[in-house]
Amino acid sequence: MAGTSELSTGERVAWDMPIEDDEAIADVLEYETIAVVGCSDTPGKDAHEIPAYLQRHGYRVIPVNPTTDEVLGERSYDTLSAVEEEVEVVDVFRPSEEVAGIVDEAIERGDVKVVWTQLGIRDDEAAERAEAAGLRVVQNRCIMVDHRRLRA
Repeated sequence: MAGTSELSTGERVAWDMPIEDDEAIADVLEYETIAVVGCSDTPGKDAHEIPAYLQRHGYRVIPVNPTTDEVLGERSYDTLSAVEEEVEVVDVFRPSEEVAGIVDEAIERGDVKVVWTQLGIRDDEAAERAEAAGLRVVQNRCIMVDHRRLRA
């Protein structure tokens, strides 16, 4: 599936699914607001260290974790649907079997541009639904690794 998205800079970009090439990944990294579903308040865990890295590099990180009130100095929301701010990217640190529900929430919100699942996390059927709804999808990749490689 192909489509277009508007970057936070206002520029429109065309894309083809799925996102795997460096140019498309770099375009996704232009977005500034990232809701991290499964964001951890435990230092040393990937779900804490990667959002912390993103925050240090200027991204607005919105934690989504129902077991804590605050992560990285930011209010933590119980669900993606509960987030009151605009979300451009949803970064998923939850098991693959939970991706479908997260994608449904992302589609319902209407503001999400990209769903990104971290290394080892993949749901092809959910990705197809997201793509059909006009969202871009990155699966089974580490956003920090790609940021370091392409932007840092």
